[in-house]
Amino acid sequence: MDKVRNLKVFLDEKVAEFNVPGFIKDDPVSIPHRFSKKQDIEIAGLFAAIFAWGSRSTIIKKSEALLRLMDNQPHKFCLNHSDAALNRMEGFVHRTFNSDDLLYFISFLRHHYSNHTSLETAFFNKEVLAAAEPVEAALNHFYDYFFSMPWAPVRTRKHIAAPKRNSACKRLNMFLRWMVRQDASGVDFGIWKSVSAANLVCPLDVHVSRIARRMDLLSRKQNDWKAAMELTSRLRALDPADPVKYDYALFGLGISERGILR
Repeated sequence: MDKVRNLKVFLDEKVAEFNVPGFIKDDPVSIPHRFSKKQDIEIAGLFAAIFAWGSRSTIIKKSEALLRLMDNQPHKFCLNHSDAALNRMEGFVHRTFNSDDLLYFISFLRHHYSNHTSLETAFFNKEVLAAAEPVEAALNHFYDYFFSMPWAPVRTRKHIAAPKRNSACKRLNMFLRWMVRQDASGVDFGIWKSVSAANLVCPLDVHVSRIARRMDLLSRKQNDWKAAMELTSRLRALDPADPVKYDYALFGLGISERGILR
C-alpha cells in the first residue's frame, strides 16, 4: 500500500510539473490552441494528432504548413474549398502521410461537417456511450465511419487506428484527451461533454510504455490495445476520475530522456 501511495505522490508531482501552460508552446497541442472556434480546434487538433510521430518541432511545422494551405481557417476550408484550393494540397507529405491521404481527410471532414456541427458525433453516439468501455467503442466506430465513403483509399487506413485492429491508438487517444479532458491548467480543451475524462484511455507508445514498465504500471510486452487498457486500469486505481492526467507524468519522464514525441 505504501508503494502505491508513494507512486501516486511521485506521479502527481510530475503531473504538476508538466501539466502547465508552458507545456503548450513546444507540443503539437499548440496547433489547436491557435484557434477559438470549436470546429477549427477540432480539425487542427485532429491533423496535429495524426501527424504526431517524430520530432515535436517537425510535427508543429508540418501542421503549420497544412493550416497555411487552408488559409488558417480549417473549418471554412473543409466546407467551402474550391478545386483550385484543393490543387494546392498536391505534394503535401509528412512521413507516410501524403496528399492522397490529405484529400480524403478533407473529403470526409466536408461530408461530416455538412451534416453535423461538431466532430464529437463522429466518435460518440448513444450506442457507443452505452458500451462498457465507451472510448474503445468510439474508436472502432470512428474507424468504420471515417472509411464509410466508397472512395476511401486503402492506403489511408494505416493513418486511422482502431482497437479492433489491435492498435494502441496512441494518436487518437491523445486527440480525445485534448478534446475531452479539462482542468485548471488549460492545456487540454475539454470542449466535448458527452463522455467523462474517467473513461479516457492513456496514449501509449514506446517511450510511455518504457517508463510505465519501469514503474510496474505495465506488464504486457506488446504495445497494443490490451497494453493501453492495462496501463489505464492501473492509472484509474491512482485517480479514477482523471486517469490520463498521468500521461503528462509518463510523457514528461520520457522526454527528459529523449527529445522526441512519443
